[in-house]
Amino acid sequence: MMAQPASKTVRTGDLYDDMTDFGDFASTSDEEIDVEEYAEPWEKYLIEHKLGAGGFSTVWMALDLQENKDVAVKVFRKGDFGDIELRIQDEIVRSVQDRSHLVIYSDTFILKGSDGHHRVMVFPLMGPCLDRYTVTNLAISTHMSAAKQLLKALEALHNAGIVHRDLSESNCLWGMAPLHNLSRTAKYELLTWPLKITIQDIELWKPEELVWPIQVPETLRTEDFYLADFSLAMKVGDPVAQPGDPPLCFCSPERLHGKAPSFACDMWSYMVNFVELYQGGRPFHDGYIGGVLTTITARLGPLPEQWKGSYIYDDCLDSWYDQNRTPDTSKTLASELARYRPDADLAERELVLSIMQKVFLYSPEERLTATQLLADPSFKALMARYGC
Repeated sequence: MMAQPASKTVRTGDLYDDMTDFGDFASTSDEEIDVEEYAEPWEKYLIEHKLGAGGFSTVWMALDLQENKDVAVKVFRKGDFGDIELRIQDEIVRSVQDRSHLVIYSDTFILKGSDGHHRVMVFPLMGPCLDRYTVTNLAISTHMSAAKQLLKALEALHNAGIVHRDLSESNCLWGMAPLHNLSRTAKYELLTWPLKITIQDIELWKPEELVWPIQVPETLRTEDFYLADFSLAMKVGDPVAQPGDPPLCFCSPERLHGKAPSFACDMWSYMVNFVELYQGGRPFHDGYIGGVLTTITARLGPLPEQWKGSYIYDDCLDSWYDQNRTPDTSKTLASELARYRPDADLAERELVLSIMQKVFLYSPEERLTATQLLADPSFKALMARYGC
């Protein structure tokens, strides 16, 4: 499901000198459609730009006209996708004590589209997601601060009995400086002007438009770091949950063998993000024969033999479970760490290796919890090196 910005301002006024000109970026007047034909409450939100799209939703940058602040408007595909996230979001509000690093909704309503009704949720506007192509431009102290903030967010969720289930880089977000005092033209000059192309035969809430997502410049990023998108999140033991897993590079090996989601699955995914933040590259890759488990076993050794036969996909390799397999010393966690971070001294690399080895374990029961990792001597020593 894709969408596009509204074509005109949703109400008159002098909030901005150029508000009426740039909502739709339509090439002809025939393409202009007022947002009030689609959204309730139409008088409150003005769609300004696209933030991104996923399997269940498309997210738009919008102006809350009543509060005069920028927000993110998440439009779900038709179906119960949005209602499931709303349910777990309400559970988070009820049960999570520290929500300071969680992206929580502030409003919700129903969007009437040409193909049916869609749940809409409104969130604070956040900055860019964790991206391995840009993270190398940031100071390592910024990386480690983000890693600690993310772990504390995960601890808060887990303490309330909630598993995130999709702790991938796209759901780990930097903060963003406020833009509400800028005109729309000034916003677009900072964030890039929306580019669009015509598309056909795709289920849309507003027809025939595909808009290129926002590009957030480094100057707008803040040092705050957040965990977002609870579309797959679930209360432990709750039978009502969205089916799905994180991207393969972030998915724990037991989930790839049909095991139920758990806090330990989140911890594996967290450690993938931690490694990406520290060394600027993922520890595991899926561009090999057999996919991500080929690199996992190259780094960590063979999978438990009893897992053989339970892999959930078709491209299973017997070598993954070969207990006599000889490790390749050029592909271990330690060798990869030295390759990515030759600038780090040996003592620091040993701290990082110790942290990884306490979470990248095949047995979920043996992995450190979020609370345990925050208290772990190696983790604390590494954070202290960077003032975190």
